[in-house]
Amino acid sequence: MKKTKYFFTDRESLLALIELYFERTADNPASKAKKNEPPTIAGLALFLGFNSKDDFDQYESKGKLAPLIKRARFRVIAYYENRLHYPAPTGAMFALKSMGWNEKSKTKKADKKISSIKVKLIESGPQPAANEKDVAL
Repeated sequence: MKKTKYFFTDRESLLALIELYFERTADNPASKAKKNEPPTIAGLALFLGFNSKDDFDQYESKGKLAPLIKRARFRVIAYYENRLHYPAPTGAMFALKSMGWNEKSKTKKADKKISSIKVKLIESGPQPAANEKDVAL
């Protein structure tokens, strides 16, 4: 595994680049960007100078300015969540699923699995009648 190279030297320059990216996308209502240019993870990574999604992901997990990258990714996700409230949200749903979102809630299952159950029948009370004639009213 190659070592993470740090692309950015200071917080302010990275933050300025991130803000510039979002100003140029449909995430910003005052943007002069075409409305068909939504913010995307790949678009953000390319704009910031990364050569691959793997480099972007690795920098996000171990880079010295990783919190800024995580927040920028979260802004992209927020854009797609917002698109769920528009007509025909299937594209946004697909994008969110590819970003790890799931339709089903995750529930924790018990760590121990039951492999067998022992049932012991305990007889109590009167014996059941074998037929109708044995029943006394």
